[in-house]
Amino acid sequence: MPSVKLTKAAIAKLKAPTKSGKQELVWDTELRGFGVLLSGKTNARSYVVQRTLPDGHTRRLTVGSLAEIDLDKARSQAADLINDMRRGVDPKQQRRSAATWTLKRALEEYLKARKNLKPNTVRLYRFAVERHLAPWLDRPLSSITADTVEDRHRAIQAEVEKRRGPLPEHFGSRSGAHMANDALVVFRLLWNFVAEREESLGANPVRRLRRQWYPAPRRERVIPTEALPAFYRAAEALSNRTVRDYILLLLFTGLRREEAAALRWSEIDFNSKVVRLPASRTKASRRLDLPMSSFVRDLLVARRAIGREDDFVFASNAKSGHLEDPDDGLKAVAKQTGVRVSSHDLRRTFVTIAESTDISVMALKALVNHSLGSDVTSGYVIATTERLREPCQRVCDRLMALCGITRDEEKVTRLA
Repeated sequence: MPSVKLTKAAIAKLKAPTKSGKQELVWDTELRGFGVLLSGKTNARSYVVQRTLPDGHTRRLTVGSLAEIDLDKARSQAADLINDMRRGVDPKQQRRSAATWTLKRALEEYLKARKNLKPNTVRLYRFAVERHLAPWLDRPLSSITADTVEDRHRAIQAEVEKRRGPLPEHFGSRSGAHMANDALVVFRLLWNFVAEREESLGANPVRRLRRQWYPAPRRERVIPTEALPAFYRAAEALSNRTVRDYILLLLFTGLRREEAAALRWSEIDFNSKVVRLPASRTKASRRLDLPMSSFVRDLLVARRAIGREDDFVFASNAKSGHLEDPDDGLKAVAKQTGVRVSSHDLRRTFVTIAESTDISVMALKALVNHSLGSDVTSGYVIATTERLREPCQRVCDRLMALCGITRDEEKVTRLA
């Protein structure tokens, strides 16, 4: 078997299939045990390592195809493998251990280890894997190559665009491009999780997509200001009072879907006129003390006056005990007005209207529980509840005016 100093120029001269029609090994003169394996029947060329273990067994392993890994990285990985074998580590045994990590096992172990994940995040991860990566569930992660990832990425996009069926809003956009990106981002995360436990797993195959992610433009849908009166009247007319009040609370607070749906009476401080969400209940894992505007206080007082003794403000017969799916209410409003929006679009509408009132950027961020920023000055700003009360009411007044609500009407309709 010939030996040469493996450089990019030298490797370029190594052709496959070989003239002999048999596999040929070309060893590196600099790193003993590192070489290139040339196929005798195809154009395949691969970096390999080979060394005899202290127990006398010889091991040869493929580092990677020349098409997938560059020389410097292959040499570095080969050096690590050779050093491990010199110390008696059997890489084939390690790879057999890695083969027990199927995608299904990786998902379950990851969710078990990450105890602080929000319920909605868990649902998103399960949806991405169990729906879009279902063909891989029982496959070892080590068998999933960069080519497999690239093919699946394209297939998800095509499948979703062909189906275009309705999906729950908290599973993200219906766009095939979004779904394909999301699924492979979750896969990348699970691969990295396993790689921390099984060093032999190797490079993450999702790296192949670093220049192939589908463009994912930011969503910009809001309720047009001229449509707000019709939207408000249609929401007010909903026969399901729980859904009605939930939709209006989202519009007048900018709370996130799950934050509002799982709102508990214990989080409502009527004496101080504050909605108090603990850090464990917010997406940012940051406590939110939101002052009640006049509209929000009247809405909550009216709900409390209903007299139900449930823990949740928006109690329902769902397994969670609270409202889960307000989509039927939003569809009914859309049918009446032609204004089609999601729960998150209501949050975006709140932020857009709030910005138009010229409240400070810091106050706006604090009202919707966004980070105040990482610069030195932002770090000194403490957005107290009382400091936010006036901006909060100013946004409420603007929304009421745009919806065509008078002060008297506000109280009457909330108590109806």
